[in-house]
Formats: sequence, C-alpha cells, structure tokens
Amino acid sequence: MGQSQRSPLEGPNVGRRSGVTSFEDDLRQFEWNGRPTDVEMTEADCDGHRVRAKTFTNEFWTSQQRAGHSLHEISYRACFKPQLVDFFVQRLTEPGDLVYDPFMGRGTTVVEAALLGRAAAGCDVNPLSRVLTKPRLAPPTLEQVSERLRALDLTACDSYPEDLTVFFHPETLTRICALRAYLRKVHAEGAMDEVDEWIEMIAVSRLTGHSPGFFSVYTLPPNQAVSIDSQRKINARRAQTPLVRDVVQLIIRKSKSLLRDCGEATRRRLAAHAEQTHLLVQASNSTPEIQSASVSLVVTSPPFLDVVNYASDNWLRCWFCGIEVDAVSITMARRLDTWRLAMTEVFEELQRVLLPGGHVAFEVGEVRGGTVKLEAAVIPCGESVGLEPLAVVVNSQVFTKTSNCWGVSNNTKGTNTNRIVIFRKPA
Repeated sequence: MGQSQRSPLEGPNVGRRSGVTSFEDDLRQFEWNGRPTDVEMTEADCDGHRVRAKTFTNEFWTSQQRAGHSLHEISYRACFKPQLVDFFVQRLTEPGDLVYDPFMGRGTTVVEAALLGRAAAGCDVNPLSRVLTKPRLAPPTLEQVSERLRALDLTACDSYPEDLTVFFHPETLTRICALRAYLRKVHAEGAMDEVDEWIEMIAVSRLTGHSPGFFSVYTLPPNQAVSIDSQRKINARRAQTPLVRDVVQLIIRKSKSLLRDCGEATRRRLAAHAEQTHLLVQASNSTPEIQSASVSLVVTSPPFLDVVNYASDNWLRCWFCGIEVDAVSITMARRLDTWRLAMTEVFEELQRVLLPGGHVAFEVGEVRGGTVKLEAAVIPCGESVGLEPLAVVVNSQVFTKTSNCWGVSNNTKGTNTNRIVIFRKPA
C-alpha cells in the first residue's frame, strides 16, 4: 500500500519501545517525536459502584491531512481518520481477523481494515453509508469508469427540480439528473454493477462543495448540504451564480485521485475477504447477520448527542440516491440518559458478536464545549453487559481544519482530541 499505509510502529517516528508486553504497556511507553504519554485516571459511576480506567494521552497518530490511503478521500461529516483505525487494528488483531463498525458512516473502519488484510463488516441505519463504502472495497479501474461515463447520454433529461438551480447551472443540473435517472434505472432493474456503484459514489461526493472541483456553485464544505433558502442567501452575499461544470470530467478527476494508491497488491488485499463482508443497512442493536463470537475488534464512533444532524446534512445526497431522508431513523439523542440507553443496547449486541478476548475501541469525543466528556458516560454502557473497560485513549494533537468534523475541539488549549474507550470481552 506504499508509504502512506505505514504502520505507526514502523519508520522514523517509531511510537513503541522494545520489550512491550501488553497493550497497556504499549500505550504507557509510546513516544511520538519525543513526547511521553500522560497517564491519568477516568472514573465512572456504574450502578452505584465506581469504575476507574487509566487514561493515556499522546499524539498516537498523525494530524496530517491525506496521510492515509487515497481510497479514504470521501467526505462525510463527523468521520474519524483512518490512522485511528490503523492504530488499533495493528495492535489488537492479526491478518484475517474480523473487524466491525456498527456506526459505519463513510466506511473508514471497513475500508482501512480491508486494506490491512482483515475481514471487515459494517452497519449503519443510513443507506447512504453503504453507497459510500461498498464501491471502495472493489474499485474499478479508471479506464472502466471513463468508458462507462462516455457511453452515457447525459443530455437526455426532460426536466429537473427548479429549486436546485440555486446550486447548479441548468446545463449542469440537466446532466446530474440524467445520470441520476440512469443510476436509478439500473438499480431498480438489479443491473447495477461495480462500475455503476463507483460512479454513484463519486457523483454523490461531488454534488456540492467550495471549489470548482464540485458540480455546484460555492457552498459549504462537501460533508454537509445547506438548505435551498440558505444557498440563496450565500449566492446573494457572494454575488454569485452557478457556472457550467463538466460532470463527466469531474467524476473522472476524482476517480483518478481516489485510485492513485490502488495497485494490484491493494486490489488483491481488498478481494481476499470480499465474500465475508457484511454491509448492513439497519439499526446496530440487532444484527443477526453477524455470527456470534466472530468479531475480533470493533472500531466505531456513534452519534454524539445533538452535535451533528446527519439527515439535514445529507438531504441532497439522499435525493440523488433515491433515499427518502425522512424515513431514515438516525439516533439524535439530546439527553445524556437517552443516549446512554441507546448505546447500552448496541453494547449488548457487540458483546454477542465479539470473540472472547476481543476488543471494542469506542470513539466518543467531547461535546457541548467540552462540558460533557462521553467516556465517563459510555464506560457504564459496556460494563453493564459484561465488557471490561481497559483504558481511555486520548489522541491530542495540534488544531487542524478538520477538528469540527469530530466536534471535539479544545479552543482554550488550541488542541484537537479523539477520546476512545477500550473494552475487552473476558476470555
């Protein structure tokens, strides 16, 4: 997979000292460019008794943009970096083990696990998640994508939604609607192949954004979509009108970027466990499709209370994919007790699918300006179903422009953190 896929245990920024005998030792002795790991304690109230977990803070993975495999470069709000997944997969699994994400999102865990030679599975109640994940597990060649696009007549569109002209030039919108009509037709016929799925994914990722690389006029970053009324205000404030965009060329250009690290070795690694891959579109508290005691590691990040509104962010993407956004029941718990109840139901299912000795890396961040640290709230969820809280891992790094994707910025210290609670199923 090339240098971009180097393990954190390798290379000049070696993070682990020799003689490490356990995961806890690994965390405690980790150094990043000479920075030692801070060790504190996190306490949680678990039905009247106190549970304490050691908290390890360091820059455990890179803060650099685009440091992972090119296949990860699909925008989705509140996604974590592939380096987070890499850190735990490399330490807590072996090649061939099954890695699972019950809140799949854009598919970071699933794709990274597959790239690292693990079997992978994912689940998300939002159908858009599968649209964004599945094509990257079996990527077509750039030639296949180009040939398919050039065979399509994207001028054949009788009408389009007039309201969407606040985002798109009418000529561009005509092509978008023609492509949408083709994709919806082959999907309804059950004739959608890997090339069609790839084109759908790329088109979805290019719908709106803040540069000429997107189909739209200037708008918010591509991991969320503003309302039509909000876009009208943006257009008026910036005195802008949508320009004609070459839909085909933009899809080809983005495909080339995503595929730049996809050599034959990568394709073989992705294909090795393809038949075992489950990508479920359903609630993650009931996943009978995943065999009991089959998962070695869970790496996931659930919805964080009311930080992110996935439905409103993705309304335009859902329109393109023929998804009824109002029918997608995404957890948006605004009260901590409601959130904990929902997470406990998920942990009950994770306890079932985990192998004895398997682990959960549950990324929770911090919300509401840092006043709520969800690690103390999530420890009782896992502990109540028989999972052992092992540690809290805090990845703390220099503030970056993607911090708001996690909703975990610390403006006082100028840092940006991931907060991950590690559980283990007793052997």
